[in-house]
Amino acid sequence: MTLNLNLVGDPEADALLSADPLALLLGMLLDQQVPMETAFLGPKKLADRMGGLDIHRIADMDTDEFIAICAQTPAVHRFPKSMGERIQLVCQYIVENYDGDTAAIWTSGDPDGKTVLKRLKALPGYGDQKARIFLALLGKQIGVQPKGWREAAGDYGLEGSRRSIADVVDEQSLLEVREFKKAAKAAAKAK
Repeated sequence: MTLNLNLVGDPEADALLSADPLALLLGMLLDQQVPMETAFLGPKKLADRMGGLDIHRIADMDTDEFIAICAQTPAVHRFPKSMGERIQLVCQYIVENYDGDTAAIWTSGDPDGKTVLKRLKALPGYGDQKARIFLALLGKQIGVQPKGWREAAGDYGLEGSRRSIADVVDEQSLLEVREFKKAAKAAAKAK
């Protein structure tokens, strides 16, 4: 099955996210304090600057050198130093724990949804919410649907929801997700 994600709206960036599990995982990592499509464009910026996304190269690179790559204009994230460090920590973690195979996080040992969620939450920079959203993205758009994935993803796994990047398939769904987030933020503020 050929994936055709539409998370960024840029054909080359979406093709990279569709083909490379590390790119997708890093896009999710970067999805904070910037628009979703900006976050998921980050891996393409890195790949362009580094001649591809090589998890071992990123993990082994001098941290200051890697941060400098992240900070080149346009920066990979609005906080290139902290996010550059986090990207490198994630790559180091995957190299140490999964021999550099990003997809092993959700495939190694035929894990169930709870196990995948636990593995995602163990990644540097992946809290509970980010891990649940990524699990929902795997299930809804990548076809990775371990037993119990919807339950483990919580509300992000709900069929037909428009809560997160897991539900973005085109411009219209992106707008619907933005509206949901805006309404949720307003409701939280009103409390």
